[in-house]
Amino acid sequence: MKKRIYLDYAATTPVDPKVQKAMAPYLKGMFGNPSSAHWFGQQTKTAIEKARGIVSSFLNARPQEIVFTSGATEANNLAIQGVLRNLVSQKETKFLPAHIITSAIEHESVLSSCEVLEQEEIAEVTYIPVDKEGVVRVEDVKNAVKENTALVSIMYANSEIGTVQPIAEIGEMIRELKTKNYKLKTVFHTDAVQAVQFLDCDVQKLKVDLLTVSSHKIYGPKGAGALYVKDGISIAPLIYGGGQEQGMRSGTENVAAIVGMGVAIGEISRFAGSRVAGQNPVQNIKIRQLRDLLIRGILKNVKGAELTGSKTSRLPNNVHVRVQGVEGRDMVVSLDQKGIAISSGSACSEKNQEPSHVLLALGYSLEEASSGVRITLGKNTTQDEIQKGMKVFILAVEQLRRSL
Repeated sequence: MKKRIYLDYAATTPVDPKVQKAMAPYLKGMFGNPSSAHWFGQQTKTAIEKARGIVSSFLNARPQEIVFTSGATEANNLAIQGVLRNLVSQKETKFLPAHIITSAIEHESVLSSCEVLEQEEIAEVTYIPVDKEGVVRVEDVKNAVKENTALVSIMYANSEIGTVQPIAEIGEMIRELKTKNYKLKTVFHTDAVQAVQFLDCDVQKLKVDLLTVSSHKIYGPKGAGALYVKDGISIAPLIYGGGQEQGMRSGTENVAAIVGMGVAIGEISRFAGSRVAGQNPVQNIKIRQLRDLLIRGILKNVKGAELTGSKTSRLPNNVHVRVQGVEGRDMVVSLDQKGIAISSGSACSEKNQEPSHVLLALGYSLEEASSGVRITLGKNTTQDEIQKGMKVFILAVEQLRRSL
């Protein structure tokens, strides 16, 4: 069997051996319910709190500000719906329907949450446009803020084209507006799922009130995520029951996955004891160099290929290209048949046959927005894999064009 090459790290990452080892005891002997008062329960409760401490330290937050969830989709739903449904529960009628500001290139879990609230007439939503590189302009967000703006949600780094947004600048702008207008109660949320490995996620520096993290994007297990909720921010729970996670997320915790997530976060933060971009400088420089090698190779050897997204404000592991005249999904299938795994967009949208909403927001036509592919690198990616992947990519384009 031929060796397959995985270049879809933005979709998910393999579980780190250290993470797997740390999880194993909680899948066997240490199986107690964390809500139980006896020894078995208290062992797992302690493990959860240790993981909470690791995540909070990484984010420069307090342990009580971390809410564990089943993943980023739930965390985004809890952030967006939680803020708005809290206004409903508190009968804040003067703010309802409340105003939400988000961007046109957010993850489906953000856009769908906003859509649901619109349909229920709880919220009105402003979708901020982006420039040709997919960057949200701070001034556009500022101009959209109204007296009843309850929430601003802007993704830290786009999951498809890798563009990094000016989150700290937006956070500072919102705080300045609230200082000038004490009636303004705007809460600022960022989906930091793709950013955690590579960018500074200090919530104090970012000036965010809510921040989403996912485990399986950082070499942890699937089934775990977290939402940072700044002290003083009120959100209504979406899941009711036993009152776990400070009452914000009822249900018996996924102990093994939470433990694994804590170890995965710890592996990122242990390098230089920092959350700053380049937590592992050697690793991230290597990934960036391999990314640039691949970009140069594709643009040089594939006629009609175009790099989409920002050339400078971009995640170091992201390559997103459009190939003129070639369907992105056809490229994905062709490369998979040749042993190379890439994607045509975010994993959550792969089943959707519609053109990329991200590329449409960048100003591409329907046909052009169907021609994008995403190649994402990870810490296990080698130069040999990149060179082989590049050759296969070029060959696949030639074959698909001949078949037209």
